Formats: sequence, structure tokens, C-alpha cells
Amino acid sequence: MINILIIAVLLYVVIGTYLYINQRSFLYFPSEAVEHVYERKVFQNDGESISVIVVNPGKDKALLYFGGNGEIVASGADVFERELSEYTTYMVDYRGYGQSSGEPTQRGIFSDALHIFDEISKEHALVSLFGRSLGTGVASFIASHRTVDKLALITPFDSIQSVAQGRFPLYPMSILSKDKYDSIGRVPDIKAETIVLIASDDTVVPLKHARRLVEAFPPSQVKAVTINATEHNNIAYTVEYTEVLREFFR
Repeated sequence: MINILIIAVLLYVVIGTYLYINQRSFLYFPSEAVEHVYERKVFQNDGESISVIVVNPGKDKALLYFGGNGEIVASGADVFERELSEYTTYMVDYRGYGQSSGEPTQRGIFSDALHIFDEISKEHALVSLFGRSLGTGVASFIASHRTVDKLALITPFDSIQSVAQGRFPLYPMSILSKDKYDSIGRVPDIKAETIVLIASDDTVVPLKHARRLVEAFPPSQVKAVTINATEHNNIAYTVEYTEVLREFFR
């Protein structure tokens, strides 16, 4: 019996150590650089070069876009070009993604995001934010530190720590998580008009995490829309998704 207990403890420690060491490989899936027809702008920050796709340049209003953890942001550029043509949209490749240098971490991504926001704010009268999946954590961070016009959060979470805790309930993720992306903790500092789009059949980020985030906002500040018969990765392919966002931003 003692031997079984020792083996169980050792196994628990080994698995926990593996999760701690390799956790960023579970969180970030850097996408490759792809060819596209859009303008590319490079921002220098903390010794890294961050590549940004620029759609509809020269507009008075700007939209800063942060994608999912494995997203090729260029793949969705045509939607912004067509549906939100009154905005200049900046689509960010995180560190290590596309043509951006470095390795992705919360600290680095947050630093880059603030730098890019501050730089484009010099060229536009208003800047709004658009985050999808992992990008909702980035957009929420900026919105809690800067004055933004509007905030769109697609398939969001309350925090990555909370999502990880649900997947690994035996481990103290408050201690093990390096990159927590605590969106719900930033809500009191977010003043922008906000829309949250939720996929009804999301299994990547269970619905309870998005609902907790929505409930943390004052009701007058946030609008939540659940799009039926959609999943985490296909919500953007529906007509309702496009219509809701077009109405919100226009």
C-alpha cells in the first residue's frame, strides 16, 4: 500500500512538472508566414520585430485585431476589407508567428500590443479592438490600460488559468500557470462599449468561461450574442456573425 502511494505521488509530481515546463507548447501554436496582397507594417519593440497586416489603409478610424493561438491572421483579412471598409484594420502576428520574431509569452505579447496601439493611435482619431479566442485576452488587457472606442470579443474566456484548471483539476493552476490572461480581472478597468460573441457548441473554451466574463461587465456596457450551431473554430463563417459585427462597428 505504501509503495502504491509513493508511486502515485511520484506520478503526480512528474505530470505536474511536465505541465509546468511544457505549458506554452499547449497554449501557443505559431503559424507560418504566408503570401498575401495586403500592406505589411513592422513595429520594433523590446528588440523584436512584430509584423502587422494593414487592411484598408488611410481611414480615420482604426481596428486593432488579435487572433487565436494558431491563427493565420491573413486568412481573415478579406472579411475586414469587405465588411468594415471604413476602418483601417491592423492584424497582428504575435511574437514567433508569421514574420514576427521572438517567442510568444504573455508578457511579450502584452508589451507589443500596447506599443502597437500607442503607435497607431497617433494616426487615427479612434481605435477599436477586436480579439478572437486567445486574442480576447490581449484585447481585454489593452482596453483596461488605454481608452478605446469599441471592444469586440469572440469566443472569449474568463482567464486561461480558469480554463486550464478545468482541464487539469488535480493541479493548482494558480501556481503552475505562467501566462494567465486574466480577462475577468481586468473588466473593472474596461470602459469601452463591448460585444461578446459566443459559439453555442464551443468545446475548446467551455461556455461557462465566456458567460462568467460577460456577467462581470455592467449590463449596460456589454451585449452578448450566442450564435447557434457553431463551434469555436467556425463561428466566423456564419452570416449572423458578420451581420452582428457590422452593426456593432457601424
